Amino acid sequence: MAKQSNQRATPSGGDGDYHAVPLETVLQQLHSSKDGLSRHEAEVRLHRYGFNELKKEKPISVLKIFFSQFASPLVWLLLVALVVSLFLNEMADAIVIGSIVALNALLGFFQEFRAERAIEALQKLASLKATVLRDLREQQIESKYVVPGDILLLKTGDKIPADARLLESFSLETQEAALTGESLPILKTTEALVEKTALADRTNMTYAATIIANGRGKAVVTGTGMQTEVGKIAFLIHEAKEKTIPLQKKLRSMGNSLTVAVVLIAVIIFITGLLTGQELFEMFLIAIALAVAAIPEGLPAIITVSLSLGVKRMIRRNALIRRLPSVETLGSVTVICSDKTGTLTHNEMTVKKIWANNQVYDVTGSGYEPDGQFLSSGKAAALDFVYPLLKIGALCNDAELQQGKKKREVMGDPTEAALLVSAEKAGLQKVELEKTTPRVDEIPFSSERKMMTTVHQKKGSNKKEDLVSYTKGAPDVLLERCTRLFLNGKEYRLTREKKKEIVQQMEQFAAQALRILGCAYNTGFAKKEDAEENMVFVGLQAMIDPPRKEVKEAIRRCEQAGIKVIMITGDHATTAQAIAQELGIAGKVLTGEEIHSMAHLEAEIEHIGVFARVNPEHKLHIIEALKKRGHIVAMTGDGVNDAPALKKADIGIAMGITGTDVAKEASDMILTDDNFASIVSAVEEGRGVFDNIRKSVNYLLSSNLGELAVIFLASLFAPLFGLPLALPLTPIQILWINLVTDGLPATALSVDPPAADVMKRKPRPPKESIISKALRKRILLFGLLMGIITVIIFWLYAGAGIEKARTMAFTALVAFEVVRLQVIRSQNHLHFFSNRLLVGAVLVSLLLQLAVLYVPALQPYFGTLALELVDWGVLAIASGVLFGGYVLVTKLGKKTQREE
Repeated sequence: MAKQSNQRATPSGGDGDYHAVPLETVLQQLHSSKDGLSRHEAEVRLHRYGFNELKKEKPISVLKIFFSQFASPLVWLLLVALVVSLFLNEMADAIVIGSIVALNALLGFFQEFRAERAIEALQKLASLKATVLRDLREQQIESKYVVPGDILLLKTGDKIPADARLLESFSLETQEAALTGESLPILKTTEALVEKTALADRTNMTYAATIIANGRGKAVVTGTGMQTEVGKIAFLIHEAKEKTIPLQKKLRSMGNSLTVAVVLIAVIIFITGLLTGQELFEMFLIAIALAVAAIPEGLPAIITVSLSLGVKRMIRRNALIRRLPSVETLGSVTVICSDKTGTLTHNEMTVKKIWANNQVYDVTGSGYEPDGQFLSSGKAAALDFVYPLLKIGALCNDAELQQGKKKREVMGDPTEAALLVSAEKAGLQKVELEKTTPRVDEIPFSSERKMMTTVHQKKGSNKKEDLVSYTKGAPDVLLERCTRLFLNGKEYRLTREKKKEIVQQMEQFAAQALRILGCAYNTGFAKKEDAEENMVFVGLQAMIDPPRKEVKEAIRRCEQAGIKVIMITGDHATTAQAIAQELGIAGKVLTGEEIHSMAHLEAEIEHIGVFARVNPEHKLHIIEALKKRGHIVAMTGDGVNDAPALKKADIGIAMGITGTDVAKEASDMILTDDNFASIVSAVEEGRGVFDNIRKSVNYLLSSNLGELAVIFLASLFAPLFGLPLALPLTPIQILWINLVTDGLPATALSVDPPAADVMKRKPRPPKESIISKALRKRILLFGLLMGIITVIIFWLYAGAGIEKARTMAFTALVAFEVVRLQVIRSQNHLHFFSNRLLVGAVLVSLLLQLAVLYVPALQPYFGTLALELVDWGVLAIASGVLFGGYVLVTKLGKKTQREE
């Protein structure tokens, strides 16, 4: 069996720059000839270099995905609490904590369960069959058996199985958009090129996983498997696979801080108790109770639920999230690196300007939909003298447009499709035109002539004088073959001065990065070979792959939200700059070759808006430079060439319709409508999700700190003032508060819609913690006030018995949590009833608390007694004192800050 090799597929040990050496040298280096290999030699090479397939990566096991859910310090804390509960034989606590850990793990597992199929998706790109020359005859073999030195026979429609240097090219064009980002078919040649020629400009090479769009050719294989350009991308994907998501970093940081705080406080209380004469075992129990009180048991599950709800909302807005924490990452994005072709643009060539009858017309609309009109000086134009130009474009044409599931699809050359659409905008249908002027002959396009001609005859006529030829092609070549000009419905002599005017117009179009085709016709020729001589020049059609109409507004919203947009493309710099200017993308233009010559790209990256003629390695350098500047980077793309960068970016965004399988598998998010504008909606949702997580953390930690303060203050001051030494809360009461009366409202907070100003704020600093400095102060203040008032209530009721005092302290904390909810929502400018789910959650929490207080069967488990009306009055007054005290202290703090 053939081995999988990572060696260079160059038998002679050459450097692999096959585009830069003569054909004879290439064949010598590969120990091959134009007659191909023998079957025996092919077998020897197959064993030496391995199968022509991409290296398979070992998939992540189901168990690894499952156990990764336990990697959070917050979960570690819960596991410690679980072990301690089992050790103390507190089975009720152990069951509840264990259930929470299991629930959180299962939620995360099912949301993130996915196969790592990026390499497998790349393998799907390989052609199943390949036509080669072996033993001096044409053979069809499985593409995995292709070896370096094989001679490939290529024809229209073939998917190329390996990288190869062209030996023969007959009007050969390849579609390489998925690999290089170039939206137009590439016309191939056989001549050697300079060594430093960029990948997208290597016109004498064909590449694995690209498609023959037109023509035929013969090529010698130079690289197979992992040594192809697609193989290099597969390697880059593998190298860029691991990345830590910002939310994971923040949760880990928060978990570490909580762990240190819990251990520190527990140790301090334990030592303090021993120094004041308390029993060793009793103080150990108190320390454990403190730890249980400090841990927000429900937080991991609540964060998972918050992210899951964010995912559902994003799906409704055409954004499919593949990795849960990426929801929050979107909210902190500072830079979006966007591929041009198919992302900012349609990947559909569109005629935007035409020159006919001595004037320029603007053509509105974009893509393959026939919606648009012709304007002259901004006004609707008469088309009497434009029809001949459009008719030539439609009839001298082999492309077809078919209605797909979601949009029209082109069969044939995208350039020709653009000509069909421009004619349709004027009401000219190719099918109808062919009925009256059927095609009877043609001269196919060739790279030598740079033009194509079709010969037509009036319907029902057999006379030679009724023949007319229509020609389109490179306008400079076409002009040289024209002697007349069509103007105002008549033919005039094409003077030298008029030719100069037309050339100047061509230069103006070219300066706008438009691709130009000239159109001409002829009559009265004796044979078709004479049709391309002494033609009548009719006009120019200038086209481009245009920006999506909604993208400009989306980029403006990104700018408003403090997000920089950078265009990254394999296309030419002039084309990229023209699109960038139209979209409002600011900054300098840099090419891939210039990136190589820069020692410190990060020093200039802030001033660059467009990167052109880049390859996959360049994209990785760009992302690394941005990350060095402290940016959170999103990368959008749809091609194979985008996959490594999608993996490397903090969040990779693939296109759902035009995106390749490779791009989708490498991404964190998929746009189901291929609409760049949907990214803005996703960012808005991401920022809203982070706000909601922060609200939940605020709420939970305030409550937990209140519980911690209750136990801490009671255990510290009770011995000093001769007050009851019993703890105000039992472990089961603490868990009930944390998981039920805390958990339901905290989860409901995740349903809050994004704030009205969420897209008018600058991105959060990437290193900003979930618990910011200001939030930390608010949590500490409310938690301490909550603890102090609860301990006072406990001590006031101590004379009524420990169960009554604990019931009051227990219920006071539940009531105070409702106060905390109102405070949080008022700080976020939300009224209490704006979230119906939250209202419902609060009501359910209160009803459950009432059940614990008044259902006799539950009272023994929770150590509670039924409260009387006067007790509820005390709790109401205490709640008012807490609210008023917090507002007063907060206002005094703000006033002090202003004075300072």
